[in-house]
Amino acid sequence: MRRTAIVSRSAAARAIPAAPTPVLAKSAAQSASHSNPPTPSGGMRNRLADERVRRAALWLAWLAVLALALAAFLRPAPRALTQEIIDRAVLKTLETAQLPSPYAKAYETVSPAVVAVRSFVKGKDGQPTVQHGIGTGVVIVDTGIILTNLHVVAGADRIEVVFSDGLESAAFIRNVQPQDDLAVLQAAKIPDDMIAATMRSTADLRPGDQVLAVGFPFGIGPSASGGIVSGLKRSFTSPEGKTELTNLIQFDAAANPGNSGGPLVTMDGEVVGIVTAILNPTPARTFLGIGFAVPIENAASAAGLPPF
Repeated sequence: MRRTAIVSRSAAARAIPAAPTPVLAKSAAQSASHSNPPTPSGGMRNRLADERVRRAALWLAWLAVLALALAAFLRPAPRALTQEIIDRAVLKTLETAQLPSPYAKAYETVSPAVVAVRSFVKGKDGQPTVQHGIGTGVVIVDTGIILTNLHVVAGADRIEVVFSDGLESAAFIRNVQPQDDLAVLQAAKIPDDMIAATMRSTADLRPGDQVLAVGFPFGIGPSASGGIVSGLKRSFTSPEGKTELTNLIQFDAAANPGNSGGPLVTMDGEVVGIVTAILNPTPARTFLGIGFAVPIENAASAAGLPPF
């Protein structure tokens, strides 16, 4: 016979605890909350990052200000500019720099206005014209008005001028002033960029002033020779005794046949006279140290220009 169980079903059911399960679950959740704190939300993370960037920027700005202040503090004070410092700098420049010659500057200024003047006469028995003489001229008006000596072109059947750029042109006599051995020429053609010489009064010219003579001695040129004013208000009589010139500038810059009519200029390249004659009692007709020039005031009046 089958035996009946001693423990009933209801007693077994009462023996199984039901409440501890939620209690254990709550304790586990509480433990988890203590061991892992809650993670910040996305907005909070952005605010924390912005705060760190702002603080870093402030630190960098302060460091930059401190660096600038330190640099200004350590920079030496500027040295005062004194006359002694200026004088030493100028002296050093003069000792080391290669300065151009004042004669070279004068030549560079006047040379574009200097021309060669050639005169021609008809040959005998129907022969072609032959060169009669050569001299120098200087352009005083950029329309092609040229000053030269009368003895360079006197008696010529044809006159030619050669400009500094090589342009050759026929020319004709526009006016003469025999008492000063001057002739005014007009060129038929002129360079496109014609530059006339600058004329200067001789009122302040003094013996000892540096001057430059530019011309075509013996047809060679343009040639430059430098010297000084040797005297003023000189007189000269030609070897033939035919011409007597007065109120001349005496100079010692080398001049020879062919220089006649060329400019005598200052170190500024300004024309103060027209080279006219050389004093030489020998038949060689070469330079012995005494040359004469007509003051530019006389020459300008021959060209009909107003006095200085």
